[in-house]
Amino acid sequence: MERHLEIIGEALNRILKREPSFEDRVKNAKSIIGLRNQIIHAYDNISDENIWSILINHLPKLKNEINRLLEL
Repeated sequence: MERHLEIIGEALNRILKREPSFEDRVKNAKSIIGLRNQIIHAYDNISDENIWSILINHLPKLKNEINRLLEL
């Protein structure tokens, strides 16, 4: 599951490099990219509990935001 979060963070990072104004459309865009960096570089050794919390609490919200953007 961590690999999926890395991919999401990397994709968002690339989108923001091409279109910086996109950051206003995705809540916590910088935090998502920061999580990607933490996972890849093992900063502070993210716990399984933190990953689980992100998956349960934040990923559904991000999915809704993306679905709304796709409808535009």
